Amino acid sequence: MHDYILSCCSAADVTQEKLDAMDVRLLKNDFSMDGVPYKDDLGKTMSYKEFYDRIRAGQISATSQINPEEYIEYFTRLFEEEGKDILHVCLSSGLSGTFQSALAAAETLKERFPERKLLIVDSRGASSGYGLLMETLAGMRDEGKTIDELFDWALNNRLRIQHLFCSTTLTYYVRGGRISPAAGKIGNLLGICPVMRMDHPGHLAIHSRVRTKKRALRALVDQMAELADGGENYSGRCFISHSDCEEDALTVKKMVEERFPHIDGAIEVYMIGMTIGCHSGPGTVAVFFFGKER
Repeated sequence: MHDYILSCCSAADVTQEKLDAMDVRLLKNDFSMDGVPYKDDLGKTMSYKEFYDRIRAGQISATSQINPEEYIEYFTRLFEEEGKDILHVCLSSGLSGTFQSALAAAETLKERFPERKLLIVDSRGASSGYGLLMETLAGMRDEGKTIDELFDWALNNRLRIQHLFCSTTLTYYVRGGRISPAAGKIGNLLGICPVMRMDHPGHLAIHSRVRTKKRALRALVDQMAELADGGENYSGRCFISHSDCEEDALTVKKMVEERFPHIDGAIEVYMIGMTIGCHSGPGTVAVFFFGKER
């Protein structure tokens, strides 16, 4: 048993089995399909396949940020059931307002639980990059680090987790306002696959536009060689996630394994869940690793 709680939300894009193994609690995000609300429970209620098939069929997906009242209810339950301090890590504030909601909840709960510590971290990350941060923090906790040590380490190192994405279609990025409709139409006609990074404030930013999916997948690996700690001698952890394009993800996994023979352990591949998938749509592949500070 640990003497404090680690917690995150569904946008960390790892499995429930992974969270259980890491002893990390989960707050479920909210999303909707054609106006019908759902909880992002990591594919339990609605499978990932059904989710992406619905998007392909034209259903409109959307997310709503976790509000302070939801956080208050969640943190209160953890305090009352387990009686431990909490370190909660949020989806990037550059993508969602949930970090501010969590801070507001923590301020409210100070009076109700004055003997308890509730620390909130803005991950400045998303998807399995956020998940990679949670794995790292769980490992440090297991080594005996205190909650304050984890909090300080997260703030000082979160920007070292690189997030590289590419997508086979611009349609959903146009819908989300990342790309203009005109640029999206031309890009789709020309087979342009945007290669994106997470920037310093935790926004998703287009880094380059590459023609053909094959070149875009290769560009992910090339950029990893430029940004990873030690370059091609990188010896840290690596996660990959994808939005219902497993074959592309496995192609990238194989390229990374060949290019970076010293990676720590097996490369873990996860589905991009509903919270992030509402905005990425199907056809996105992402690579996450430790490297130069963003």
